[in-house]
Amino acid sequence: MKSASRLYAVQALFQMEVSGQTVEDVTREFETHRFGATYEEGEFAEGNVDHFRAIVAAAVNWQARIDQLTDRALIAAWPIDRIDPVLRALFRAAGAEIVDLATPPKVAITEYVDVAKAFFPDGKEPKFVNAVLDHMAREAKPEAF
Repeated sequence: MKSASRLYAVQALFQMEVSGQTVEDVTREFETHRFGATYEEGEFAEGNVDHFRAIVAAAVNWQARIDQLTDRALIAAWPIDRIDPVLRALFRAAGAEIVDLATPPKVAITEYVDVAKAFFPDGKEPKFVNAVLDHMAREAKPEAF
């Protein structure tokens, strides 16, 4: 259920960025309409609502620090504002777990590489995500390595 919560958190952060919705509006929408819902296109997984809320709140509260970590992990020619908005949301969600939550960094990296595979099943993005998150985690929590 935490894995589904991570996927939803990335989607929620993406939605907040592109729509300008508040964190309260987006979390309410996801909790009401996504968690465990069934639609024509299929059934949405149940998620851990508390974990979802914690990720989204930490991503918003720590966004400046997370974005700085991400910028340092990216090559100089690619600041965070130039990368794909889905990847930006993913880095913010993963960064929230690395910076503020009790999730072990190696677990967060593995989980968010899997999220990247869900969004980019045929691309090189999962390897890119792995490299960036590894760099972010080693800087934020070096004692975990």
